[in-house]
Amino acid sequence: MLSVKELHVYYEAFTLSGISLEVPQGKIVTLIGANGAGKSTTLRAIVGLVRPRSGSIKLGGQEVAGRPTHWLIQQGITMVPEGRRIFPNLTVQENLEIGAYYRTDRAGIERDLAWVYSLFPRLQERRRQKGGTLSGGEQQMLAIGRALMSRPRLLALDEPSLGLAPLLVKEVFRVLREINDQGTTILLVEQNARAALQLADYGYVMETGQIVLEGTGRDLLGNERVRRAYLGE
Repeated sequence: MLSVKELHVYYEAFTLSGISLEVPQGKIVTLIGANGAGKSTTLRAIVGLVRPRSGSIKLGGQEVAGRPTHWLIQQGITMVPEGRRIFPNLTVQENLEIGAYYRTDRAGIERDLAWVYSLFPRLQERRRQKGGTLSGGEQQMLAIGRALMSRPRLLALDEPSLGLAPLLVKEVFRVLREINDQGTTILLVEQNARAALQLADYGYVMETGQIVLEGTGRDLLGNERVRRAYLGE
């Protein structure tokens, strides 16, 4: 589905050097690495928030590198940003409806709204509350739900477990598995390497703007270098 080849990006004095990765249809792929490795910059380049200097980004065979974010959303790429970035003065339901901004199929929007509420029952209970009154975990659920309302072909997530308690991290990853089981392809940037690799079909390890390792989630979990550097063993 998504193919990135020899991507070079210069962003805020940071450099990505020849990043190449593949995200097959229906799979979960993760990027792991330390802070400052380039994971989020890679994601931002893919979703159009950072303009690449060179390289190719193809979605379903179509070149999309350098295209604006709003156009990419209409093509089926949606991102859940680090820090949630919900609208604090809008209600839960209004936040979710904004996620469907480019859609006109009212019946489909209503079905997807019901689906999001089934994934996150707490959001339904709080649908009339303003987003800013939610807990951190609930805001993360809202950010994921809002992204799903665009009905993405590829859901990109930037550090969805950041700042969450362990039980909430477990719940978020359970929902990501369910979303994937229902057909959504996922590209996950995540510092919680163990949780990410346990979830992912395939993973890439980034260091200082480059991919230094790749393999199945299971293989990377067993890799001695990964175990020492990222799993605390």
